[in-house]
Amino acid sequence: MSFKKAVRKLLGIKTEEELNVQKSPMEKTKEFFESLFYALIAALFIITFIVQNTRIPTGSMEGTIKVGDFVLVNKFIYGASSPRFIPFTEIALPYFTLPSFKEPKAGEIVVFDYPGDRDDLFPNELNVQYVKRLIGMPGDTVEIKDKVAFVNGKQFWIPPFIQYLNPRPEPEGRANPNIFPKGKPWNQDNYGPLIIPKKGYTIELDPVTASEWKTTIDREFEEEVVVIQAGNVYIKGEKVTSYTFQKDYYFMMGDNRDDSADSRFWGLVSRDRVVGEAFITLFSWDRDIPFSNIFKLLGSIRPDRILKLLH
Repeated sequence: MSFKKAVRKLLGIKTEEELNVQKSPMEKTKEFFESLFYALIAALFIITFIVQNTRIPTGSMEGTIKVGDFVLVNKFIYGASSPRFIPFTEIALPYFTLPSFKEPKAGEIVVFDYPGDRDDLFPNELNVQYVKRLIGMPGDTVEIKDKVAFVNGKQFWIPPFIQYLNPRPEPEGRANPNIFPKGKPWNQDNYGPLIIPKKGYTIELDPVTASEWKTTIDREFEEEVVVIQAGNVYIKGEKVTSYTFQKDYYFMMGDNRDDSADSRFWGLVSRDRVVGEAFITLFSWDRDIPFSNIFKLLGSIRPDRILKLLH
């Protein structure tokens, strides 16, 4: 099959000769399945490299993004990658990444592959994606004072639909044991300052700082390489006193600040885990209504959320 003919089939374009030819039922059936095959290829290409639909299952971005929203994600803009897993499985595939048109910027709503819980080398479930607000860029210093985010000493832009469920901030000095990095005397409302690593950034390593950054460093090697023993730090068996990061990292937070599992708890997002930018809500309905009650489900569609641009 010629390239031009393949493109015509992919786009569903028929020549005048093809339209005028009388076809047998067998030929029509064959043509139907050929058209279906090329339509599936086109859909797979679009979903993989250009745009995908993501359903929002949690309220961490409420009320910017509501539970039950179906959000379109621009994958092309940050540099889409080929599939990383065999569909419907957790079997990893070799992949490549296309060049990006722009880099993620602070304030954007970003979709990314979840890196895993704070102390886990890999996430418990692979191929899980999160949606959060990008707060801190590589090299930035992030700090939270009484629930208010500061970046490089300046108050961060306040999203228009930011939410706080608990009006009273957790007092400074009252440590949350689940906070990132491990062992820091911080909590979700009074946090930092934390320098977000960028590629080439070097930190001094001792038993305390190595414990704080162990999981992040291990993830760069995709294996457990950091060992703390007898007051010394080893990476891949070699005694070290410093470490230079190999990737750029981002600090993510949900707009629903008191009900968001984000970088304050599980850590940072590396550049290669960024999938795309969430830019519009396609439509929205009440996800708690079962599909068996289809009429009630359709009645729960929120007209004000249809084709709503996200900011």
